[in-house]
Amino acid sequence: MILQWLATATGILMSLGYYPQAWKIFRQKSARDISIPTFAIFSFGTLSWLCYGLYEHDWTIILGFVLGVIGSWTVLALTLWYRRDRGGSPEALP
Repeated sequence: MILQWLATATGILMSLGYYPQAWKIFRQKSARDISIPTFAIFSFGTLSWLCYGLYEHDWTIILGFVLGVIGSWTVLALTLWYRRDRGGSPEALP
């Protein structure tokens, strides 16, 4: 039981790691240094784990990855949004 609580808390804590990056992109209105392939992998990975948790009815996995899905997809969406607005080229960025 303690191991399950520890795993849930760790999953939630790790998933919160996406939010400072999303906030930085939003605040600076720039995603120049963000790797799109990396966050695409994270986004699909977190979504896959969430789907697996839902399939297995495993609340440890679900709680850990629901925040990860929101955070990773937010970073990916903001990155694509700000790259689109600025043409994606470093010369166009301030």
